Amino acid sequence: MKVGVVVFPGSNCDRDMYHVLTDVFHFDAQYYWHEKGLPKNIDAVILPGGFSYGDRLRAGVIAAHSPIIKDVKKIAEKGIPILGVCNGFQILVESGLLPGVLLKNESLNFMCEWTNLIVENNNTPFTNQFKINEKIPIPIANGEGRYYVDDDTMKKLKKKNQIVFRYSEVVNGSSDRIAGVCNEDGNVVGMMPHPERAVESEINPIDNKPSSRIFESLLTTMGVSK
Repeated sequence: MKVGVVVFPGSNCDRDMYHVLTDVFHFDAQYYWHEKGLPKNIDAVILPGGFSYGDRLRAGVIAAHSPIIKDVKKIAEKGIPILGVCNGFQILVESGLLPGVLLKNESLNFMCEWTNLIVENNNTPFTNQFKINEKIPIPIANGEGRYYVDDDTMKKLKKKNQIVFRYSEVVNGSSDRIAGVCNEDGNVVGMMPHPERAVESEINPIDNKPSSRIFESLLTTMGVSK
C-alpha cells in the first residue's frame, strides 16, 4: 500500500511520520518533494507537520500554492485518503480542501503539551477503528492552531458530520473545541495534534494504543489486516 509523505521547505515532522508509517505500521511510504507530482497509483497521502516556508504570511498559505497541491486536489476528488497533521492541516485549509481557518492560539504563545482528543466521527479512513467519544491522549505543538469557523459554517460542519476530533477541554480557543475536521466526503482529514508522536509506548507516557488506531484505521480502509 503506497503512502506519500509530502515534503515542503520547512517540514520538520516528515521523518517522524515516515518512521511511524514504515517501521511501526509497515506501509510502503515514500517522500514526495512539493515541486514534483504524485503517482497515479498512490493509495493515501499525508501532509506532515512543520513550518512550511517558515510560516511566512501565515501558516500554510504559501505551501497551499505549491505545484504538488494540484495533484493532492485531484486525488481528493477520487476519494483517496488524505491526512494533514498540524502544518498539514493548515495547508489543507489554506488550499480550500477543508473549511475554516487556523488562527494564532488564544494565548498568542506556541503550545507544546499533552492533551486529550474526543472522537466525534468514526466514519473516516483515519477513524474507523474508534468508538464515538473515545479518548485519545496526544501531544500538540503549534502556534497557529486555533480552528475558527463562522456560525453558518459551524452549522454545516455539524449537519454533515465533518467534526472529527474535539479537545476534551479548552486548549487554544478553537471554535467549539474543534481539533480536527474532514471534507464532506470524509476522505480528507485535518488535525492539529500529532499522532506520529504518540503511537509508540517509548514516547507516550499515557497510552499509545488510541493514537495507533488512526493508522490502523487507514490499514483497514486499504483492506490490510492488522
